[in-house]
Amino acid sequence: MSRGHPELATARLRLRQFREDDLDAYARITADPEVMRYIGNGAPFTRDEAWHSLSYLLGHWELRGFGLWAVEEQESGALVGRIGLYRPEGWPGLEVGWLVDRAHWGRGFASEGGLAALTHAFEALAAERVISVIEPGNAASIRVAEKLGEQFERMTDLNDKPVCIYGVDAAQWSARAGR
Repeated sequence: MSRGHPELATARLRLRQFREDDLDAYARITADPEVMRYIGNGAPFTRDEAWHSLSYLLGHWELRGFGLWAVEEQESGALVGRIGLYRPEGWPGLEVGWLVDRAHWGRGFASEGGLAALTHAFEALAAERVISVIEPGNAASIRVAEKLGEQFERMTDLNDKPVCIYGVDAAQWSARAGR
């Protein structure tokens, strides 16, 4: 654990708190236009924006008691992205979200880490419902949400752009997980 925040482990991943020494890798990941295509305003981050993003992510943990973890591949120790729970002020609900380095796309890391984060939301935080906010063109993230048991709920506008809301409630989650 770091700063009293939980760490999660899966077969291939370690979800841990971000550290200052993650900045180089995080800045490289978030500078990739394809990685950032459906994140925020769709623009890659400068190094300064990556620093601000890390600060924001750590602040979310302090204010909410949960947040997005740094995702480390256990085998190599490499930072491969961020996955976790997110609910800034004004957000439509508790979100499970993911961002994975393009070099690691197609390996199931978003689904694997997303499942760990979703399990944490329902079991450790006693969440009643979890959503994912996904731009309509982001077919890969829609597939991840569906693998996690989320279902399309509605279209809405968020920050002046159309998004899909996928979601799963605690009862659906329990039934799917056999609990």
